[in-house]
Amino acid sequence: MQLIGYAHKFGDNVNTDYIISGKYKFATIDMNELVVHLMEDLRPNFYYEIKKGDFIVAGENFGCGSSREQAPLVIKQAGIGAVLAKSFARIFFRNAINIGLPAIEVSTDSIEEGDSLKVDLEKGIVENITKNQVLKIHPLSPEMLEILKLGGLVNFYKKYGSLEFKKFN
Repeated sequence: MQLIGYAHKFGDNVNTDYIISGKYKFATIDMNELVVHLMEDLRPNFYYEIKKGDFIVAGENFGCGSSREQAPLVIKQAGIGAVLAKSFARIFFRNAINIGLPAIEVSTDSIEEGDSLKVDLEKGIVENITKNQVLKIHPLSPEMLEILKLGGLVNFYKKYGSLEFKKFN
C-alpha cells in the first residue's frame, strides 16, 4: 500500500476540537458539510489548501481530547491519505484504523510544510522525496494493514465474516 502526497504540518497536541470544531460537529452529521471546516481553528481555509492524497503531519498526541469519531471521519472525507505523527491519542488511533484512515507513527521533526512524501505501509517507510530521506515508521500489524487495505473494519468484516483475526491468517 503506497500513498503519495504533500505534507501539511501541525504541532503537538492537536485535539479533536481543532480537527473539527464542536460548533460544527454538533450541528450536523453530514460529512460533506463538516469537511470544509477541517482544522479551521488552526488554519483557516485549510480544506481549500489540500489535494486528494495529501498528508497531515503532526507532533505528539495527535487526536487528543474527545473520542468522537467525526475527527478521523472528516479527515478521511477530505481526501487526506494518512496522518503522520510522533504519537496519537489512543482512541483517535483506533477510530482512524477502524474507518480505514492510516495513522502512522513516525518521527516528523525533519518533515516540513509542502514536502513531497511517499508512504509505503507494507515496507514500513516514509520517503521524503523533497529531501531524499527515508524514515522508518512504527510498524502496523498484518491485521491493521488488511483493515486499511479494505477501507476499514466494516469492510474487513464483510470480507471475512468475522472480526476474529485468526480467520484472517
